[in-house]
Amino acid sequence: MKKIALLLLWTLILLTSCAKTGKNELSLQLSQPDQELSQKDSEAYELLKNKCYICHHPNAASHDEIIAPPMAAVKMRYSMSYPSESEFTAAIVSWAMDPKRENALMKGAVNRFNVMPKQEFNHEELEKIALYIYNSELEEPEWFAAHQKSMQARGGGMGRGMHD
Repeated sequence: MKKIALLLLWTLILLTSCAKTGKNELSLQLSQPDQELSQKDSEAYELLKNKCYICHHPNAASHDEIIAPPMAAVKMRYSMSYPSESEFTAAIVSWAMDPKRENALMKGAVNRFNVMPKQEFNHEELEKIALYIYNSELEEPEWFAAHQKSMQARGGGMGRGMHD
């Protein structure tokens, strides 16, 4: 009986001290936006994996084994032409909704891989994906940095196009 009374007293003290300081309420309020942001990021990442990484996979063994430029290359190139979040997002969504050779920003990629096939994408999902790409550090294939360096040394890539 004495143990139960002490346990109840201890619980009452803990609850009272938290209620007086309001720490529990404050910590819940502070962590909620982080949880929402994390949930949105998680949803957007899943969309990116399921809709984009099928072709733009970051773990291709070599540059010769890819079927489309890695998404890190897409981000790099689009960021150069569309530096603001809204411009970047609009450009990515526009391209993915209606890819055409004459509208291609990545001419070298189009010459190598051809134009991205037109897909039936959901506009809202594409916006989430584009925002995620813009605001996140994307995984790069191991060979990507060396490839970029060699392209720059030859005067191609990074927005100058190849074989225009």
